[in-house]
Amino acid sequence: MSEKHLLVQSEGAGHGMEIDSISSGSPASPSPLGAQPMQLNGCRSFRSMLGSPDISLANNAYWGIPSRRWDANAWKRQSSSAEQLPVLMSLFGGEMSLLRSPLQPPSPGFSFDLTERNAVLGRLLEGSPPPRPVKTGTTISGMVFRDGVVLGADTRATSGDVVADKMCAKIHRISANMYCCGAGTAADTQKTTDLLASNLALFSLNSQRAPRVLMAASILQDTLYRYGGQIGAHLILGGVDYSGAHLYTVGPYGSVDKLPFVSMGSGSMAALGILEDRYKPNMEVEEAKVLVRDSVQAGIMGDLGSGSNVDLCVITAQAVDYIRPYQESQYTNGRNRKYKYPPGTTALLSEKVVPLRMELVTEAVQRMETH
Repeated sequence: MSEKHLLVQSEGAGHGMEIDSISSGSPASPSPLGAQPMQLNGCRSFRSMLGSPDISLANNAYWGIPSRRWDANAWKRQSSSAEQLPVLMSLFGGEMSLLRSPLQPPSPGFSFDLTERNAVLGRLLEGSPPPRPVKTGTTISGMVFRDGVVLGADTRATSGDVVADKMCAKIHRISANMYCCGAGTAADTQKTTDLLASNLALFSLNSQRAPRVLMAASILQDTLYRYGGQIGAHLILGGVDYSGAHLYTVGPYGSVDKLPFVSMGSGSMAALGILEDRYKPNMEVEEAKVLVRDSVQAGIMGDLGSGSNVDLCVITAQAVDYIRPYQESQYTNGRNRKYKYPPGTTALLSEKVVPLRMELVTEAVQRMETH
């Protein structure tokens, strides 16, 4: 019999109580955790499972010191609900390993531990809805070529499973020599880039100089880091200044990287495969435009959240060419057949005509003078 120990916290007294040797019926084996603590967040109460009115599992659960013996099989016979046994077994080394040691190597192949954990937590949360994953859909790419920077983005904006906008502009103007692609929450990316553009415009008016790309990247880094990831903005900043062409990627937590080519968004994995395979230093502008176009198109084909057209923005020291759209979607809304049905297609079961009677209550006549 394998024995593990759980230290729970009393609600009233505020101190720990120890339950010793809860047996799971498995062969003897050393505790995988030893003295290492293991957290279990979000569980509200274990009073119904432990059968004690004053013991509940607090925010954290730890392996503790033995104090008294309790057999899981005896608890099953005394419990009114046999469904709670898998919950107890998952906590104390059963087949559903809810509390897995961080030192224990993962099992090979597909792992369904999280599915089992979610099922257990769903029963423990007393009917509360589980948290839903957040899915954002976008593919944005950028690369540095010989004379400047090329930025590209798709034009699909989604709201859950619904396509909210087929012509969303994801390439935002920052200044005359700088543009920024945004992925993530549409409101966050638009507001963040608008604030950056306002700050750089004030800088240019005060100093009579064009802003540097590094300055814009530093402002974005400080802004996003201050909010600790609460702003869902994944940005690609590209521009040309007196020191040359620059391309930065700024994450929602404030991380900054300077790269020759980059892609972000839910379709970035497919886009990066195209960029890594075909990118070369000092490419011509037409080759760079085709490469960025193909990378965004790969993200569109490999991600349901990306779609519609492909927009490009070519930034050089001489001018900016914002091409919208550079490539239109190959999927149109054409219907294969007509859906107009002739009268009488649907059978009329009954017909009733009710006459509408109106009574004249008042009458007013207004004379008009004509010349």
